[in-house]
Amino acid sequence: MKQIYYKSTRGNEKGVTAAEAITRGLSQDGGLFVPTSIPKLSTQIEELLHMNYKQLAFTIMKEFLTDYEENELRECIDKAYDEKFDTPIIAPLVKRGGTYFLELYHGPTLAFKDMALSILPHLLKIAVKKLNNDKEMVILTATSGDTGKAALEGFANVSGTKIIVFFPEQGVSEIQKRQMVTQTGDNTFVIGIHGNFDDAQNGVKKMLTDDNLLKKLEEKNSMFSSANSINIGRLIPQVVYYFYAYTQLCNMGEIKIGEEINFSVPTGNFGNILAGYYAKKMGLPIKKLICASNENKVLFDFINTGTYDKARDFVITMSPSMDILISSNLERLLYAISGQDSVVIKNLMEELSRNGKYEINSTMKKSLADFYGGYATEEDTSKSITEVYKTTNYVIDTHTAVSYAVYQKYLEETNDTTKTVIISTASPYKFTPDVMKSIDTKYIGLNDFELIKQLSNITNIDIPAGIVDLENRPVLHKTKCAKNEMQMQIEKILNI
Repeated sequence: MKQIYYKSTRGNEKGVTAAEAITRGLSQDGGLFVPTSIPKLSTQIEELLHMNYKQLAFTIMKEFLTDYEENELRECIDKAYDEKFDTPIIAPLVKRGGTYFLELYHGPTLAFKDMALSILPHLLKIAVKKLNNDKEMVILTATSGDTGKAALEGFANVSGTKIIVFFPEQGVSEIQKRQMVTQTGDNTFVIGIHGNFDDAQNGVKKMLTDDNLLKKLEEKNSMFSSANSINIGRLIPQVVYYFYAYTQLCNMGEIKIGEEINFSVPTGNFGNILAGYYAKKMGLPIKKLICASNENKVLFDFINTGTYDKARDFVITMSPSMDILISSNLERLLYAISGQDSVVIKNLMEELSRNGKYEINSTMKKSLADFYGGYATEEDTSKSITEVYKTTNYVIDTHTAVSYAVYQKYLEETNDTTKTVIISTASPYKFTPDVMKSIDTKYIGLNDFELIKQLSNITNIDIPAGIVDLENRPVLHKTKCAKNEMQMQIEKILNI
C-alpha cells in the first residue's frame, strides 16, 4: 500500500504522518493538514456491497491512515461504532416519498458529528502512543452547536486529556446548550462566549498557533489539539458514510453499480461536503455535490462567483449549526483546485484576513464544477419541514430541511434526474421549536422539553436516550466570557 503523508495547505510542513497530523490538529503556520494525494480506493465497489459499517470504515480509512497498524485501526473502529449508536446499521438510508435521506444522527448526541467524534479520541490516543508522546492533550474546540457535545461525549474521562469547548451563548438551540452545560466528566470544560461561532473558531485557531501560549503549555508538559473539523482526524471518518450511502442504494436496487448519484449537503464549515469531495476523488461515482447554505450564504456566493466575502451581516437562523461566515475547510478545497499550490493558498488566506474577501482565478473557478451552490431562506426551510411531514409523515430537522429545499431548487433549475441523497445531519429532537411550529402552529409557545414529548407522540418514536432526561440534569458548566477573554479562560483552567 502506498504510504500517505500530510502537509500544510500553507506550505511550511511536509511529510507528516497521519498520527502527527491528528495529534497536532492544526499546522503551526496556520494551515490545515491535507494528504499529499487522495488515495484511490483499492477495493472494487462490488466488494463493498456486502460490508457492514465497521468493515467499510476500515476499508476506506486504511487508505488514509497508512501509519496505523491494522489491529490499531480496527480497535478504534470497534470502540467507536458500537452500542452507543441506537441502530447497528449506524447510518441508515431511508426513502420517503421518492427522496433518499441518509440519517447521520443515530449516535449519542443526535447529530452527524458523532460519526467522526466517536472515533477521534481513539485515533488520537493511539497517535500519541505511536509518537511516544507523554504530554497531556488539551483539546480546544469551537462549536456552532453539535461539535461541542459530540466532542465532550467522546473525550469525557479519557485519560491524559482535557476537553475545552467554546460555544456562542446566543447562537445554539436550547437543547444543544443543555446537552453541553450538563456534561459530566472531570476533564470537561464548557464556556459560553458573547459572540458568534466565527468568533469562537477564530479564538481557538489563534490559540493553537500562539507561540507564547504553546511555550507555557510545553513547560506544563501539555500540548493542544483540536476536535474541530480543522483536524484531519475528523474529516477522514466522514468520507466513509458517502460510500455507505452508495452501497445501500445499490443493495436497495435503486441504482446499478457504477451509476452516478448526487448528494445534497447542509453546509457551514465545509467539512461534511469536503468529505464527499474526497470520496469522489477516491473513485465514488458522484456527479454533483449540492452545497446547501442557509441565509448566511457566503458559500453560495463563492461557488457562483468565485469571490469569498465574509463582510456581511451575520444572521441567526433556525439552522444554527450552519450560522458560519468563515468556512475553515474551504481552505482544503482551495488547495486541491489550485493544483496544491501553497503559495496561492497563503496569499488568499492573508487577503481574507486583511480585507475580509478574496477572489480565485479562472482556472480554479472551473474546478468548482463538481459543486452546485444554493441557499434556503427561513421560509424555505420551514416550508420544507411542512411539506415532507404532510406528504410522507416523516419529520426532518431544520438543517436537513435546508438541504431538502436547496435540492428542490436544483431540480427546478437543472431537471437533473440523477438519484440524490439528502444528508440528514441532525435529529429533529434537537430543534423542536422550529420543527414543531412548521408542522402545526398549535405548538407555538410550548417549551423545548414539552415539544420533545409532542414530537414523540406524532412520530410514535421513543425519545432518544441522549436527551430523555435532559431537562432534569444539573447544569455543571456556568462560565461565560467575552470573545477576547477566551485565552484568559484557558490559562485559568490550565493554571498557566
